Amino acid sequence: MPDFGLQPTIDDLHHLISSLCHQGLVIPAQEFFHRCKAEFPITQKTYTLLMNGWASVRKPKNAQHLFDEMLQQHLPVDVSAYNSLMAAFCRGGELDEAHKRFQEMRTLHRLEPNAGSYAVFIRAYCEAKDVNSAMRVIEHMKMHDQTPNVFTYNAIIKMLCEKERAEEAYQLLDEMIERGAKPDTWSYNAILALHCKIQEVNKALRLLTRMDRDSCLPDRHTYNMLLKMLIGIGRFDRVIEVWESMEKRGFFPSASSYAVMVHGLCRKKGKIEEACHYFEMMVDEGVPPYPSTCEVLRRELQRLGLGRRIEVLVGKMKRSTSCSIQELSNAMDASQMVEGHT
Repeated sequence: MPDFGLQPTIDDLHHLISSLCHQGLVIPAQEFFHRCKAEFPITQKTYTLLMNGWASVRKPKNAQHLFDEMLQQHLPVDVSAYNSLMAAFCRGGELDEAHKRFQEMRTLHRLEPNAGSYAVFIRAYCEAKDVNSAMRVIEHMKMHDQTPNVFTYNAIIKMLCEKERAEEAYQLLDEMIERGAKPDTWSYNAILALHCKIQEVNKALRLLTRMDRDSCLPDRHTYNMLLKMLIGIGRFDRVIEVWESMEKRGFFPSASSYAVMVHGLCRKKGKIEEACHYFEMMVDEGVPPYPSTCEVLRRELQRLGLGRRIEVLVGKMKRSTSCSIQELSNAMDASQMVEGHT
């Protein structure tokens, strides 16, 4: 920057350190910091960014050294710096040391923990699949009038669903709304994944309706999970309902949703024509299919002796205005496949 007549600022240094740490390049970030720190008005934020970097690569001792150096420089200690240090200990599996720092923050520096202070412990407990400890931290947060953010709530909801504790997951969903932490699509999808896993059709569909009520738009993962489950158990009436509801919600299926339909229907006896219907719909909409989708459908049509149907699909693909779909027609064309092996 000086070569262009520009003097870098402390914000530029922070941006560089943050970017390097985000890429996992924590050692180069710290080396650069030590080379140039005399040229900048270093603050506790500088050290906090580097401690975050060491937390991300699970190196708590390195974060500790930076924290000690910050104190030696007589820089003011704030909650963010402590949160980064505690996160490093938590991610490094040293929860006892993290708890020690939590108490130290309050007693030695008279700093009140914020939601982020509690969140580092919740995430550590979620990583360890320790539901009870994570829920205890949530209760402590309530006692101190702190509200977890959506990311923290989602981590617990996911863990609860992995342990098939749907009722508690729903309780947290309700609590999020009550406390102003609006659930996102990920919050609902975590619960939906459980319903789909254990084939709870009615509960899954009710959750989709609840998303409408809570003004949360489903995404492709929402629909794909539902469609895959419904096809798998043969609830084709519900499949059609869910598919048609997509457009009403302003969602237009991508190649992945069409793939769920085509692949799923190809595996169901007597549903090959429906599989072709959704494949043709995809082509008509200008959505390039996955090569694997072309292959699955072609092989099933060949197995059933429906070579003429393949020709019709190939013709439709070749007439498409999408160059990608035209190119993919070779993956569907059985004659091309035969020639390629001769």
